[in-house]
Amino acid sequence: MEENFKMIAKTFFGFEEILATELKNLGAQEVEQGVRMVSFKGDKGFMYKANLSLRTALKILKPIYSFRANNDQALYKGVSGVNWSKFINANQTFVIDATVHSTYFNHTEFVSQKCKDAIVDQFRERTGQRPSIDKVHPDLRINIHIDKDQVSVALDTSGNALNQRGYRTATNIAPINEVLAAGVLLLSGWDGQTDFLDPMCGSGTFLAEAAMIACNIPANINRKEFAFEKWKDWDNDLFDKITDSLLGKVREFHHTIKGYDKAPSAVSKAKDNIRNANLEEYITITEENFFDSEKTSEGKLHIVFNPPYDERLDIHMEEFYKNIGDTLKQSYPGTNAWFITGNLEALKFVGLRPSRKIKLFNAGLEARLVKYEMYEGSKRTKFQV
Repeated sequence: MEENFKMIAKTFFGFEEILATELKNLGAQEVEQGVRMVSFKGDKGFMYKANLSLRTALKILKPIYSFRANNDQALYKGVSGVNWSKFINANQTFVIDATVHSTYFNHTEFVSQKCKDAIVDQFRERTGQRPSIDKVHPDLRINIHIDKDQVSVALDTSGNALNQRGYRTATNIAPINEVLAAGVLLLSGWDGQTDFLDPMCGSGTFLAEAAMIACNIPANINRKEFAFEKWKDWDNDLFDKITDSLLGKVREFHHTIKGYDKAPSAVSKAKDNIRNANLEEYITITEENFFDSEKTSEGKLHIVFNPPYDERLDIHMEEFYKNIGDTLKQSYPGTNAWFITGNLEALKFVGLRPSRKIKLFNAGLEARLVKYEMYEGSKRTKFQV
């Protein structure tokens, strides 16, 4: 039996609870929420499974050592305390990512350099050779996290951040991060049990993530590689077995997923991305202006979108957000509509009262995820028995 070990899944602010739920549903042990992270335990197979499956994780780290250091000598000595030949050979490459919250160390570059020296010197003393740095495609990615005088050393199991799913080759201005999109969908309660619409679909990220959630398709099934594939203990057969098991849990979807965009270039890019993700059978994308559209489906409709709120896009903000509210109110009865915006001022112009507001961050910018419930007929008749 493989031993269980501790891992840390990094995420965005506001997603800690849904990430913890994802981990529990996958079968993780000892799940504990932190800030922008969730810790858990599992074995090597679960590490593969978590990287393939988790929708709201940005990275999965495997801590291997921790120590205290309040100066560069102590940092060097601490990193030297790891037997690095267990993880990498002298003829291989590595890179160090450092995160520092400390008065003792105030430069991540300096910390990275000191840790690199400790690793290189250990190899040089033992073998006469040294591994080299490769920032683009290293054999081993090492994460150093310093909080006050507490230093944590971890291996990055993922490599490139997990939002890089592998399906999005074409993007428009200000595309939404795939992990952010998946988290917004899960926070909105999307579960694939109704029809879905993204009326401003851009490069199609919400559409792809919505289809993968609805069909229980692993989030990173289209990804070309993970960092652990270069590790000494890489088990290709186990990885294939985990992948097959996850694909065996894919479910059928009996509703529609539609995307609109008024820009022909966006529609073309979105279609390319959906094709890359092998999701064409679930998703229809058309060139259409949301403000001229109306609800076409019977029954409940779930809307999620990311309207423009950025000075790079040439729109009149007050009028644009008023049009969102008017279109929802007049043309989309029986709808739960959610959107995320970083323009908190613009929300005032929607002219509808949100039933929920959730604080999130989009590319470092404080944002709100808001929900508007559009009832069939008036709200009053809905509550009359």
